[in-house]
Amino acid sequence: MSDPTLLDLVANGTLDAEIAATLWSIADERRSFMTVAVPRFAGKSTVSAGILKFASPDTPIHILSGEKDQMDELAGRPDGGYLVVGEFSRAPVNTYIWGARVRKVFETVAAGFSLVTALHAPTVEEAYNKICSGNGVSDEDASVIRYMVYIERHGKSEEDFWRRISAVWEVENVVGGVPVTRLLHRWDEDTDTFEVVNPAQLLDADAELIQIRVGRIKSLVGSGQTSAADIEALIAG
Repeated sequence: MSDPTLLDLVANGTLDAEIAATLWSIADERRSFMTVAVPRFAGKSTVSAGILKFASPDTPIHILSGEKDQMDELAGRPDGGYLVVGEFSRAPVNTYIWGARVRKVFETVAAGFSLVTALHAPTVEEAYNKICSGNGVSDEDASVIRYMVYIERHGKSEEDFWRRISAVWEVENVVGGVPVTRLLHRWDEDTDTFEVVNPAQLLDADAELIQIRVGRIKSLVGSGQTSAADIEALIAG
C-alpha cells in the first residue's frame, strides 16, 4: 500500500486546502523546509514526501545517505534540486545525521541546492536552537530553511493515532540561533479547525495563485481524486 499523499491528508483532516496550497507553493518554488514534531509516529516523513510530490517534474530529488563522500560529489555538480535528509538526530539510523555531517549538509546546500529535513522539537525556537547550538550551524546557514511545518499526534496507540498540522511558519532569518518567524497557519484544537493567520511574504506565489490552488485542491479532494497520479496531472495542468 502506498503512503498517503498530501491530498489524502487533506481528506482525512490532517490539514486543510489552504495549508496544502501553501505547501504546494513551497515545493513548486523549491524552498527549503523542515517538518517538526515531538512524538514518534507523528508523520514527519509522510508529510515531507507529500510536499515534495508538488515540486515540478524537472526538480532533482537527492536522498542523502549522510555520508561525506556523497555530499562532496553533489557539491561538485549543483543542480538546484532538493537534498533530502531523513532527520537531524543522534538516533542510530543511517539517514539520520548530527554534528559535523549536519554542517556538511548546509555547506552542500550553499553550493546550489534546497533542503528538506525533519527534527524532533517542541517549538519552532527549539528546532532552530538544535540546529544552531546543537550542531554548530551558523545563523546564515540556518536561515536557508524558510518554512517549518509542525505536526501534532493524538491518540493512545498506533491503531487510533490521528494527526494535525498545527502550525506553518515562515522564517525571515535567524539571529543568534533564534528564528524571526511569521505564523502563516494554525490549528485550533478546541474546534478542530484551521485558520489562515498571515499571508506568506517570501513566496513568489501571490494571493490569487494561492486561491486558485486552494480551489483545485478542494475540487480534487471533493471528487476523491487524491492519488499520486492525480497530483501529477494537477501539476501538469
